[in-house]
Formats: sequence, C-alpha cells, structure tokens
Amino acid sequence: MKNIIRFMITIIGITLGIQTMAAEIKVISSVAFKEAYLGMIPEFEKSTGNRVTTLWLPTVEVMSRMKAGEAADLVIIAGNGIDELTKLGKIQAGSRQDYVKSGIGIGMRKGSVKPDLSSAESVKSALLSAKSVAYSTGPSGVYLVSLFQKMGITDALAPKLKIVQGEPVGAVVERGEAEIGFQQVPEILSVPGIDLVGPLPPEIQYVTVFAFGIHEKVGDMTATKALINTLKSNAAVPLIKKYGLETAW
Repeated sequence: MKNIIRFMITIIGITLGIQTMAAEIKVISSVAFKEAYLGMIPEFEKSTGNRVTTLWLPTVEVMSRMKAGEAADLVIIAGNGIDELTKLGKIQAGSRQDYVKSGIGIGMRKGSVKPDLSSAESVKSALLSAKSVAYSTGPSGVYLVSLFQKMGITDALAPKLKIVQGEPVGAVVERGEAEIGFQQVPEILSVPGIDLVGPLPPEIQYVTVFAFGIHEKVGDMTATKALINTLKSNAAVPLIKKYGLETAW
C-alpha cells in the first residue's frame, strides 16, 4: 500500500511539474503578417504546451503603449521601432532579430476597372483620378505621406484621403469607402473582397523590415525564444511567402 501511495504521489508530482513548465507568452505585434503568424501558433502551442496571447495593434499604438510602460514578452514591429524602444530601455539590448520584409501593395474592389500602376508617373495619375484614397497609420502610411509630398500632389489629394486605423485598409476599400487602398502587401491579401492590383513600382517602393524584440520584463525567456525559433523555422517559410512576405533572416 505504501508503495502504491508513493507511486501516486510521484505521478501527481510529475503532472504538476509539467503543468508548471507551460508558459503564458504575451506578444504585442503589428498586423502586417497576422495571417501567416496565426497559421504557425497552433502547432507551437500543441508541441510545447505553452499558450500564446497576441495583441494586434497599429505600430503607432504599439509604440505609445510600450513607452507608457505596458509589458509583454515579445514585441514584433518594424525594425526601427524596435531600435527606438531598445534605446528607451523597453526592449532588451541585443535581442532584435529581423523577421520578414514587406513592400507596399495597392488594393481595389473586385470587379473594378484597374488603372495602370506600372510606373511612378502612372501611380501619380491614378491617385489624382481616384475619387478616394485610403492608407494606414503604420510604416506604409508614414512613407506614403512623404511620397505624396515628393510627387507634389499632397494638396490635390487632401480632400479625398482616408487615414485608417484599427482595421485593414482593404476593409475600407471592400465597403466602397475608398476607391484605392495602400498598405503592406499581406494586409491587402488578407481581405477577400478586394484585389491586389500590384505592389508599388520598384522606383517608388518602400520595404519595411519587421523584427522581434524581447521585452525587458519578459516572463519566460526560454519559452519566448522557442516561439521566435518556431516563427523563423524552415517550416514557416511557405506560409510567410504565401502572404506576400519575404524572410529577413
């Protein structure tokens, strides 16, 4: 009987040990690669027992929350944002790892007449002819503001610009609230009711590198690094490319 009791205590102890080893990983991330990311998380959770909670926010809000002291384990945003948060002591020095690269795409409703967007001049013409133009507050939007200025069309576009935050630009285009939408290519692809007309032409394209940064208040470093390794594994590459992204490691 004593041996049976000892055996049961041992089994219970092992079970509790396994349970306590499972980690809760909090991620705060840009939505630029959301669809690819979500395709990788279930297998990670199943194989490790760890649970991942992800908060999807526009880059502007991620920066604001991090600066205000919000904690997480892993932050995934544009690399320059990771660098800024590192200088502020919010991200651990040396923890940045480049993840994926994304160019800016152009989206329009399915069935609409698509303009020529093969050159900088044709993009400028399409913008001036469009009834309404939408872009996000993320890295792509910041770049587009400077592009419009460079093209000399800021004043002409002002009355028809829609700045989108909190949802994909493609959703605004899908509802008919904007004729043309600009955002990261994978975000355009994530909205089924619109077409990716194409990326910006090479001479005016802007590529954003998204990177990992481990938060200074990381709860479980081992589990967080295991998640990074999964997201950067060879098995992840097909999903990354499926959604219009390129690896950056």
